[in-house]
Amino acid sequence: MITETSAVTFRQNLGEMLNQVQYRHDSVVINKDGKPVAALVDARLFERIRRMQGRFDALCERIESGFTNVLEAEGLAEIDAAVAIERAQARSSAGKS
Repeated sequence: MITETSAVTFRQNLGEMLNQVQYRHDSVVINKDGKPVAALVDARLFERIRRMQGRFDALCERIESGFTNVLEAEGLAEIDAAVAIERAQARSSAGKS
């Protein structure tokens, strides 16, 4: 479960929030001036997020290195065309059902 709380309430209830995260594996989103600024998640989830971020960064680097000679506008046009084809195929498949 994800709980949202203000920074003031979080500070006042820190012990309770830590227990909620540690024992129930919930997450707490901390808002300041009505906007989310931080999240408290259990350590296992945080480690998963860090590993996924590392893999994502490595994948982005591989993609970037493979397309260094492609102009950005050209690459974006190819992506837009591929998305349009996939959407058309999905609409066509949905219409046949």
